[in-house]
Amino acid sequence: MIKNEWIEKGFIDEPVHLPEGCVSEEEFLKAEIRKLCHEKDAIILAHYYTKKEIQEIADFIGDSLALARKAANTDAKIMVMCGVHFMAETCKILSPEKTVIVPDLNAGCSLADSCKAEDLKKYKDEHPGYKVVSYVNTTAAVKALTDVVVTSGNAKKVIDSFPQDEKLIFGPDYNLGNYINSVTGRKMLLWQGGCHVHERFSVEEIIKLKKQYPEAVVMAHLECKAPVLAAADVKGSTATMLTYAQEHPEVKEFIVATESGILHEMERTCPDRHFYPVPPEISEGSVGCSCNECEYMKMNSLRKIYHSLKNEWPQVEVDEAVRVEALKPIQRMLELS
Repeated sequence: MIKNEWIEKGFIDEPVHLPEGCVSEEEFLKAEIRKLCHEKDAIILAHYYTKKEIQEIADFIGDSLALARKAANTDAKIMVMCGVHFMAETCKILSPEKTVIVPDLNAGCSLADSCKAEDLKKYKDEHPGYKVVSYVNTTAAVKALTDVVVTSGNAKKVIDSFPQDEKLIFGPDYNLGNYINSVTGRKMLLWQGGCHVHERFSVEEIIKLKKQYPEAVVMAHLECKAPVLAAADVKGSTATMLTYAQEHPEVKEFIVATESGILHEMERTCPDRHFYPVPPEISEGSVGCSCNECEYMKMNSLRKIYHSLKNEWPQVEVDEAVRVEALKPIQRMLELS
Protein backbone atom coordinates (compact mmCIF):
# COMPACT_ATOMS: atom_id res chain seq x y z
CA MET A 1 0.00 0.00 0.00
CA ILE A 2 1.29 3.47 -0.93
CA LYS A 3 1.34 6.14 1.73
CA ASN A 4 2.31 9.80 1.78
CA GLU A 5 1.35 12.96 3.61
CA TRP A 6 -1.89 13.37 1.67
CA ILE A 7 -3.17 9.95 2.66
CA GLU A 8 -2.14 10.52 6.26
CA LYS A 9 -4.05 13.81 6.19
CA GLY A 10 -7.13 11.91 5.09
CA PHE A 11 -7.53 12.45 1.34
CA ILE A 12 -11.07 11.22 0.66
CA ASP A 13 -13.57 11.14 -2.17
CA GLU A 14 -15.30 14.31 -0.93
CA PRO A 15 -18.85 15.18 -2.01
CA VAL A 16 -19.37 18.09 -4.39
CA HIS A 17 -21.86 20.91 -3.83
CA LEU A 18 -23.88 21.25 -7.02
CA PRO A 19 -24.92 24.66 -8.35
CA GLU A 20 -28.63 25.32 -8.61
CA GLY A 21 -30.14 23.93 -11.81
CA CYS A 22 -27.47 21.29 -12.38
CA VAL A 23 -29.06 18.04 -13.50
CA SER A 24 -26.64 15.61 -11.83
CA GLU A 25 -23.33 15.38 -10.04
CA GLU A 26 -21.86 13.41 -12.94
CA GLU A 27 -22.85 16.10 -15.43
CA PHE A 28 -21.41 18.85 -13.22
CA LEU A 29 -18.16 17.01 -12.56
CA LYS A 30 -17.56 16.22 -16.21
CA ALA A 31 -18.05 19.87 -17.17
CA GLU A 32 -15.84 21.14 -14.34
CA ILE A 33 -13.08 18.65 -15.10
CA ARG A 34 -12.97 19.71 -18.73
CA LYS A 35 -12.98 23.36 -17.65
CA LEU A 36 -10.06 22.77 -15.28
CA CYS A 37 -8.13 20.93 -17.99
CA HIS A 38 -8.48 23.96 -20.26
CA GLU A 39 -7.49 26.43 -17.53
CA LYS A 40 -4.52 24.43 -16.26
CA ASP A 41 -3.27 23.01 -19.59
CA ALA A 42 -3.90 19.52 -18.31
CA ILE A 43 -4.54 16.23 -20.06
CA ILE A 44 -6.44 13.25 -18.67
CA LEU A 45 -5.05 9.82 -19.51
CA ALA A 46 -7.21 6.80 -18.73
CA HIS A 47 -6.66 3.07 -18.98
CA TYR A 48 -9.28 0.86 -20.62
CA TYR A 49 -9.96 -0.73 -17.22
CA THR A 50 -11.27 2.44 -15.56
CA LYS A 51 -14.97 3.20 -15.17
CA LYS A 52 -16.86 4.20 -18.31
CA GLU A 53 -17.60 7.74 -17.09
CA ILE A 54 -13.86 8.33 -16.72
CA GLN A 55 -13.15 7.01 -20.21
CA GLU A 56 -15.84 9.36 -21.49
CA ILE A 57 -14.09 12.51 -20.19
CA ALA A 58 -10.49 11.43 -20.88
CA ASP A 59 -8.39 13.12 -23.54
CA PHE A 60 -6.81 9.78 -24.33
CA ILE A 61 -7.58 6.18 -23.40
CA GLY A 62 -5.43 3.18 -24.09
CA ASP A 63 -3.43 0.25 -22.78
CA SER A 64 -0.08 0.58 -21.01
CA LEU A 65 1.97 0.95 -24.21
CA ALA A 66 -0.31 3.57 -25.73
CA LEU A 67 -0.41 5.54 -22.47
CA ALA A 68 3.40 5.48 -22.24
CA ARG A 69 3.70 6.80 -25.79
CA LYS A 70 1.21 9.57 -25.07
CA ALA A 71 3.01 10.52 -21.86
CA ALA A 72 6.27 10.81 -23.77
CA ASN A 73 4.82 13.07 -26.44
CA THR A 74 2.20 15.31 -24.83
CA ASP A 75 2.76 19.06 -24.64
CA ALA A 76 0.41 19.48 -21.68
CA LYS A 77 1.87 20.84 -18.44
CA ILE A 78 -0.15 18.52 -16.22
CA MET A 79 -1.00 14.86 -16.68
CA VAL A 80 -3.76 13.22 -14.67
CA MET A 81 -3.17 9.46 -14.85
CA CYS A 82 -6.38 7.54 -14.27
CA GLY A 83 -5.08 4.03 -13.90
CA VAL A 84 -2.74 2.64 -11.26
CA HIS A 85 0.38 3.98 -9.59
CA PHE A 86 3.07 2.41 -11.78
CA MET A 87 1.46 4.08 -14.82
CA ALA A 88 1.81 7.49 -13.17
CA GLU A 89 5.44 6.70 -12.35
CA THR A 90 6.01 5.87 -16.01
CA CYS A 91 4.59 9.27 -16.97
CA LYS A 92 6.95 11.00 -14.55
CA ILE A 93 9.93 8.97 -15.75
CA LEU A 94 9.24 10.02 -19.34
CA SER A 95 8.30 13.64 -18.58
CA PRO A 96 10.06 14.74 -15.37
CA GLU A 97 9.38 18.42 -16.06
CA LYS A 98 5.62 17.90 -16.00
CA THR A 99 3.27 17.63 -13.06
CA VAL A 100 1.84 14.11 -12.80
CA ILE A 101 -1.29 13.69 -10.69
CA VAL A 102 -3.15 10.55 -9.64
CA PRO A 103 -6.74 10.64 -8.37
CA ASP A 104 -5.94 8.07 -5.66
CA LEU A 105 -2.43 7.08 -4.54
CA ASN A 106 -3.81 3.85 -3.11
CA ALA A 107 -4.57 2.57 -6.61
CA GLY A 108 -1.74 0.06 -6.73
CA CYS A 109 -1.16 -3.13 -8.69
CA SER A 110 -0.94 -6.70 -7.40
CA LEU A 111 1.48 -7.58 -10.19
CA ALA A 112 3.84 -4.71 -9.39
CA ASP A 113 3.61 -5.62 -5.70
CA SER A 114 4.72 -9.19 -6.48
CA CYS A 115 8.22 -8.01 -7.45
CA LYS A 116 10.17 -5.84 -5.01
CA ALA A 117 13.32 -4.11 -6.18
CA GLU A 118 15.43 -5.61 -3.40
CA ASP A 119 14.24 -9.11 -4.31
CA LEU A 120 14.97 -8.61 -7.98
CA LYS A 121 18.45 -7.29 -7.22
CA LYS A 122 19.19 -10.36 -5.14
CA TYR A 123 17.90 -12.62 -7.93
CA LYS A 124 20.09 -10.81 -10.48
CA ASP A 125 23.14 -11.25 -8.25
CA GLU A 126 22.38 -14.96 -8.07
CA HIS A 127 22.24 -15.19 -11.89
CA PRO A 128 25.25 -13.33 -13.30
CA GLY A 129 25.27 -12.92 -17.08
CA TYR A 130 21.48 -12.68 -17.37
CA LYS A 131 19.67 -9.65 -18.74
CA VAL A 132 16.39 -8.57 -17.19
CA VAL A 133 13.18 -8.06 -19.15
CA SER A 134 10.50 -6.46 -16.98
CA TYR A 135 6.81 -6.14 -17.67
CA VAL A 136 5.61 -2.54 -17.58
CA ASN A 137 3.51 -3.44 -14.49
CA THR A 138 6.46 -2.75 -12.19
CA THR A 139 7.69 0.04 -9.95
CA ALA A 140 10.23 2.64 -11.06
CA ALA A 141 12.79 0.99 -8.76
CA VAL A 142 12.35 -2.36 -10.55
CA LYS A 143 12.56 -0.70 -13.95
CA ALA A 144 15.86 0.85 -12.84
CA LEU A 145 17.26 -2.71 -12.50
CA THR A 146 15.94 -3.70 -15.92
CA ASP A 147 17.53 -3.93 -19.38
CA VAL A 148 14.30 -3.49 -21.33
CA VAL A 149 10.63 -3.05 -20.46
CA VAL A 150 7.79 -4.78 -22.31
CA THR A 151 4.02 -4.67 -22.46
CA SER A 152 1.71 -7.54 -23.36
CA GLY A 153 1.33 -5.92 -26.76
CA ASN A 154 5.03 -5.86 -27.68
CA ALA A 155 6.60 -8.56 -25.48
CA LYS A 156 7.25 -11.06 -28.28
CA LYS A 157 8.68 -8.39 -30.58
CA VAL A 158 11.04 -7.14 -27.88
CA ILE A 159 12.14 -10.65 -26.88
CA ASP A 160 12.76 -11.50 -30.54
CA SER A 161 15.25 -8.61 -30.68
CA PHE A 162 17.60 -10.57 -28.39
CA PRO A 163 19.89 -13.31 -29.77
CA GLN A 164 18.29 -16.73 -29.38
CA ASP A 165 20.95 -17.83 -26.91
CA GLU A 166 20.69 -14.69 -24.72
CA LYS A 167 20.22 -15.49 -21.04
CA LEU A 168 17.07 -13.69 -19.88
CA ILE A 169 15.15 -13.17 -16.68
CA PHE A 170 11.50 -12.27 -17.30
CA GLY A 171 9.23 -10.83 -14.66
CA PRO A 172 7.07 -10.38 -12.84
CA ASP A 173 4.16 -11.91 -14.78
CA TYR A 174 4.72 -15.66 -14.96
CA ASN A 175 1.81 -16.30 -17.33
CA LEU A 176 2.99 -13.76 -19.90
CA GLY A 177 6.56 -15.03 -19.66
CA ASN A 178 5.42 -18.63 -20.01
CA TYR A 179 3.44 -17.75 -23.13
CA ILE A 180 6.41 -15.93 -24.69
CA ASN A 181 8.63 -18.94 -23.95
CA SER A 182 6.10 -21.20 -25.66
CA VAL A 183 5.91 -19.16 -28.88
CA THR A 184 9.61 -18.31 -29.15
CA GLY A 185 11.19 -21.56 -27.98
CA ARG A 186 13.19 -19.70 -25.35
CA LYS A 187 13.89 -20.76 -21.80
CA MET A 188 13.72 -17.47 -19.95
CA LEU A 189 13.83 -17.65 -16.16
CA LEU A 190 10.38 -16.60 -14.98
CA TRP A 191 9.49 -14.56 -11.91
CA GLN A 192 6.59 -16.09 -9.97
CA GLY A 193 4.23 -13.11 -10.12
CA GLY A 194 0.70 -12.68 -11.43
CA CYS A 195 -2.24 -10.33 -11.85
CA HIS A 196 -4.94 -11.11 -9.31
CA VAL A 197 -7.64 -10.28 -11.86
CA HIS A 198 -6.41 -12.42 -14.74
CA GLU A 199 -5.45 -15.27 -12.42
CA ARG A 200 -9.16 -15.67 -11.56
CA PHE A 201 -10.22 -16.69 -15.07
CA SER A 202 -10.82 -20.38 -15.71
CA VAL A 203 -11.47 -22.67 -18.65
CA GLU A 204 -14.63 -23.94 -16.93
CA GLU A 205 -16.24 -20.48 -17.01
CA ILE A 206 -15.31 -20.06 -20.68
CA ILE A 207 -16.86 -23.43 -21.52
CA LYS A 208 -20.11 -22.40 -19.82
CA LEU A 209 -20.29 -19.23 -21.91
CA LYS A 210 -19.32 -21.10 -25.07
CA LYS A 211 -22.30 -23.42 -24.59
CA GLN A 212 -24.56 -20.37 -24.40
CA TYR A 213 -22.91 -18.60 -27.34
CA PRO A 214 -21.40 -21.30 -29.58
CA GLU A 215 -20.57 -18.88 -32.42
CA ALA A 216 -18.69 -16.45 -30.17
CA VAL A 217 -14.97 -15.83 -30.61
CA VAL A 218 -13.04 -16.26 -27.34
CA MET A 219 -10.47 -13.55 -26.57
CA ALA A 220 -8.03 -13.74 -23.65
CA HIS A 221 -5.35 -11.46 -22.24
CA LEU A 222 -1.80 -12.84 -22.09
CA GLU A 223 -1.78 -12.44 -18.29
CA CYS A 224 -4.23 -15.37 -18.11
CA LYS A 225 -3.10 -18.88 -17.21
CA ALA A 226 -1.94 -21.25 -19.96
CA PRO A 227 -5.14 -23.38 -20.01
CA VAL A 228 -7.25 -20.24 -20.51
CA LEU A 229 -4.98 -19.06 -23.33
CA ALA A 230 -5.21 -22.51 -24.92
CA ALA A 231 -9.00 -22.15 -24.99
CA ALA A 232 -8.85 -18.73 -26.66
CA ASP A 233 -9.19 -17.97 -30.36
CA VAL A 234 -7.52 -14.56 -29.95
CA LYS A 235 -4.65 -14.06 -27.51
CA GLY A 236 -3.07 -10.69 -26.84
CA SER A 237 -3.08 -7.35 -25.10
CA THR A 238 -6.17 -5.31 -24.37
CA ALA A 239 -5.49 -3.25 -27.48
CA THR A 240 -5.04 -6.41 -29.56
CA MET A 241 -8.47 -7.68 -28.54
CA LEU A 242 -10.11 -4.32 -29.20
CA THR A 243 -8.49 -4.03 -32.62
CA TYR A 244 -9.50 -7.58 -33.55
CA ALA A 245 -13.14 -6.84 -32.78
CA GLN A 246 -13.02 -3.61 -34.77
CA GLU A 247 -11.41 -5.29 -37.78
CA HIS A 248 -13.75 -8.32 -37.89
CA PRO A 249 -17.30 -6.97 -38.36
CA GLU A 250 -18.44 -10.40 -39.54
CA VAL A 251 -18.03 -11.72 -35.98
CA LYS A 252 -21.11 -10.79 -33.97
CA GLU A 253 -20.31 -12.28 -30.56
CA PHE A 254 -17.22 -12.28 -28.37
CA ILE A 255 -16.36 -13.92 -25.06
CA VAL A 256 -13.82 -11.68 -23.34
CA ALA A 257 -11.33 -12.82 -20.68
CA THR A 258 -9.80 -9.63 -19.36
CA GLU A 259 -10.80 -6.86 -16.95
CA SER A 260 -14.37 -5.90 -17.78
CA GLY A 261 -13.65 -2.17 -18.18
CA ILE A 262 -12.59 -2.81 -21.77
CA LEU A 263 -16.17 -3.72 -22.68
CA HIS A 264 -17.13 -0.03 -22.68
CA GLU A 265 -14.76 0.79 -25.53
CA MET A 266 -15.59 -2.42 -27.36
CA GLU A 267 -19.31 -1.65 -27.22
CA ARG A 268 -18.75 2.01 -28.12
CA THR A 269 -16.69 1.26 -31.22
CA CYS A 270 -18.57 -1.93 -32.20
CA PRO A 271 -22.21 -1.14 -31.32
CA ASP A 272 -23.63 -3.91 -33.50
CA ARG A 273 -21.69 -6.65 -31.70
CA HIS A 274 -22.21 -8.46 -28.38
CA PHE A 275 -19.44 -8.86 -25.79
CA TYR A 276 -19.73 -11.30 -22.91
CA PRO A 277 -17.30 -10.92 -19.98
CA VAL A 278 -15.89 -14.10 -18.50
CA PRO A 279 -16.74 -14.10 -14.79
CA PRO A 280 -14.08 -14.90 -12.21
CA GLU A 281 -13.76 -18.44 -10.96
CA ILE A 282 -15.76 -18.57 -7.75
CA SER A 283 -14.84 -20.77 -4.83
CA GLU A 284 -17.50 -23.09 -3.45
CA GLY A 285 -19.99 -21.38 -1.20
CA SER A 286 -19.21 -17.83 -2.40
CA VAL A 287 -21.54 -15.54 -4.32
CA GLY A 288 -20.55 -15.06 -7.95
CA CYS A 289 -20.62 -11.95 -10.11
CA SER A 290 -20.98 -11.47 -13.85
CA CYS A 291 -17.64 -9.76 -14.46
CA ASN A 292 -14.04 -9.66 -13.30
CA GLU A 293 -12.91 -6.23 -12.10
CA CYS A 294 -9.71 -4.66 -10.77
CA GLU A 295 -10.61 -2.87 -7.57
CA TYR A 296 -7.52 -0.68 -7.92
CA MET A 297 -8.56 0.67 -11.32
CA LYS A 298 -12.04 1.27 -9.95
CA MET A 299 -10.62 3.51 -7.20
CA ASN A 300 -10.51 6.27 -9.80
CA SER A 301 -13.68 8.37 -9.76
CA LEU A 302 -14.95 11.65 -11.19
CA ARG A 303 -14.97 13.20 -7.72
CA LYS A 304 -11.35 12.27 -7.13
CA ILE A 305 -10.29 13.53 -10.55
CA TYR A 306 -12.06 16.82 -9.91
CA HIS A 307 -10.51 17.35 -6.47
CA SER A 308 -7.03 16.24 -7.51
CA LEU A 309 -7.02 18.44 -10.60
CA LYS A 310 -8.44 21.42 -8.70
CA ASN A 311 -5.80 21.14 -5.96
CA GLU A 312 -3.04 19.62 -8.14
CA TRP A 313 -2.45 16.73 -5.75
CA PRO A 314 -1.64 14.00 -5.02
CA GLN A 315 1.44 14.34 -7.21
CA VAL A 316 3.74 11.46 -8.12
CA GLU A 317 7.49 11.98 -7.79
CA VAL A 318 10.34 9.65 -8.72
CA ASP A 319 13.82 9.91 -7.25
CA GLU A 320 16.03 11.41 -9.96
CA ALA A 321 18.74 8.74 -9.75
CA VAL A 322 16.09 6.03 -10.05
CA ARG A 323 14.31 7.91 -12.84
CA VAL A 324 17.45 8.18 -14.97
CA GLU A 325 18.07 4.43 -14.77
CA ALA A 326 14.39 3.53 -15.23
CA LEU A 327 14.17 5.72 -18.33
CA LYS A 328 16.70 3.63 -20.26
CA PRO A 329 14.68 0.38 -20.52
CA ILE A 330 11.48 2.29 -21.28
CA GLN A 331 13.16 4.21 -24.09
CA ARG A 332 14.53 0.99 -25.50
CA MET A 333 11.03 -0.49 -25.48
CA LEU A 334 9.60 2.52 -27.28
CA GLU A 335 12.37 2.36 -29.89
CA LEU A 336 11.75 -1.36 -30.50
CA SER A 337 7.98 -0.82 -30.65
